[in-house]
Amino acid sequence: MNETMSDADVRLLASISTTMRDEYVQDLEAWKDSPFAWILTQPSRRKGAIFESLVSKWCTARKLRVTRSGDSDADRIVEGLRVEIKGSTLWKAGRYKFQQLRDQSYDVVICLGISPFDVHCWTIPKEEIMRRWRSGEISSQHGGRSGTDTAWIDVEPSRPPGWLRQWGGRLPEGYDVLRRFIRERNRQEG
Repeated sequence: MNETMSDADVRLLASISTTMRDEYVQDLEAWKDSPFAWILTQPSRRKGAIFESLVSKWCTARKLRVTRSGDSDADRIVEGLRVEIKGSTLWKAGRYKFQQLRDQSYDVVICLGISPFDVHCWTIPKEEIMRRWRSGEISSQHGGRSGTDTAWIDVEPSRPPGWLRQWGGRLPEGYDVLRRFIRERNRQEG
């Protein structure tokens, strides 16, 4: 017997862990053979950087000019638009949670939702998020309705809230909305 497993409490916790493992491994079955499964294995802090890189490389592959923003108020500049990037893998309950939305200096938020074999995307103007947050349609992430520092968007991809539908859905739809914002910006700069 392993020397560290000789302690009764360690064995008890190991037994509990084993029974819990089956529950969690079952949750991962949906991600088996998914090209995105590796993202689940990454620490939360690293996932944000992964989503930023995925969006940057996707936009670049679609022939859009992408640079870092140079400040912490936006993640990237895409064709002159200040873009905040939020990502979520599909939670066990079949929902995405796009977290840590703040009132900072950006034009749009790209919310990229990754399921085992599908990807969803919404490109939402900052004004829309702030308006929905003030009205209570988007919840504060910390402190309930009285929270003021961050908000989050909770989305069931098969039934997104009505207000969100105009900003994307499937990945190509989110891209089309992004292109529309780029065209509008270019027209304004004339």
